[in-house]
Amino acid sequence: MRLDKFLKVSRLIKRRTIANEACDAGRIIVNGKAARASYEVKEGDVLEIQLGQNPLRARVRRVTEHASKEDASSCYELLQ
Repeated sequence: MRLDKFLKVSRLIKRRTIANEACDAGRIIVNGKAARASYEVKEGDVLEIQLGQNPLRARVRRVTEHASKEDASSCYELLQ
């Protein structure tokens, strides 16, 4: 699954266009490297999202095409 779509499905970022723009601006880092929106997300990847004041780190737990609001948080685990 594409990175921008994963960010939207997992609800880490509300809209896919914002996720796409964040990737283009270099604000999304996957496994220590800036990633493009077309990056294929895999289980175990570590995402760093640098939007706003507090950067967010999360590990991908599962990749799914669709997730309900309740299931979205099971797609990732937050890291310190």
